[in-house]
Amino acid sequence: MARDARGGRPAAPRPRVQQAALVAAALFLLIGVLGFIPGITTDYGQLRFAGHHSGAKLLGLFQVSILHNAVHLLFGLVGLVLARSIAGARLFLAGGGAIYLALWLYGLVVEGLDEAGGANFLPVNNADNWLHLALGFGMIALGLLLSNQVGTGGRLDTPFDRP
Repeated sequence: MARDARGGRPAAPRPRVQQAALVAAALFLLIGVLGFIPGITTDYGQLRFAGHHSGAKLLGLFQVSILHNAVHLLFGLVGLVLARSIAGARLFLAGGGAIYLALWLYGLVVEGLDEAGGANFLPVNNADNWLHLALGFGMIALGLLLSNQVGTGGRLDTPFDRP
């Protein structure tokens, strides 16, 4: 049976919201790394730092750039740190979901209004937009629905910014 860090009483299983945040953070780290691997990222020679001129596509579908991959890596690292507490995990999932919904809106605006692509600095394409929409709703749902004791009057956790 697993023990806590001090070797004392058995460690309690991690709450589901923390498990979900850890899995999401690990997936973002994986995607960030895969974006730098030729073969998994097609047209790797066309990978640019930023902008719509980057012709590289992760799995041949999602347009990526060095900045795009770095954002995934940073998002994953932040998720790992925040997943250490219930409040942090909820913040990562719900807040990150809101960020991805904003990114979905950004992608729609860039595709619809800026045909030259000057505002498409991240870059995003139609496949990215659909993925961002699904990630946004999925992460928000996980952050809100997997919280322990929601609606029972019990404490969810101490605030994420206090020990």
